[in-house]
Amino acid sequence: RQFLGFAIATLSGISLGLVLGRSRSLEALFGFYLTAGNSMPMIAVVPLFILWFGLGFGVKVAIIAALSFFPICISTWDGVRSVPKSLVEVGRSFVGSRSAILFKIVLPASVPSIMAGLRLAVGKGVIALVIAEFLTSLSGLGGIILSAANNFDTAEMLAPIVVLLAFAVALNAVMLRLERFLA
Repeated sequence: RQFLGFAIATLSGISLGLVLGRSRSLEALFGFYLTAGNSMPMIAVVPLFILWFGLGFGVKVAIIAALSFFPICISTWDGVRSVPKSLVEVGRSFVGSRSAILFKIVLPASVPSIMAGLRLAVGKGVIALVIAEFLTSLSGLGGIILSAANNFDTAEMLAPIVVLLAFAVALNAVMLRLERFLA
């Protein structure tokens, strides 16, 4: 669930961030909604996700994707906007096509911002996983935490928290290695 939701958020977030960063008119049209969506408390819309996707695998993936999407998209959008205009003008002066400028100039120059968004989204994805398990079923680590909390069993509650912490730290380490590789 975690990896599928994160993959969906990554593909859609980077794609939309690139489009918004390159097009001022689309940025003007949709930028407000993106920032508003980022500010919205995601736990408030989880009941809608449950209505739309049910209580199974799909709702958990959708919650993880939705919570992870915003940091990726906004960081990509900001990274694309901050690419120096002189780099893009050099690409145009060498008669580079739009796709060549995008993939050979804009995207590589935006990698640090994109990676920062991905690292933020990893943490948000782990939070989303726990929220999804709290509200959709009593399974998984979130279910164990909730069950232990209801029984006031702190030792049983802390064990999955430590596992989630280790999982988040490991994912962050993977993202740091990926960032070093790409940058």
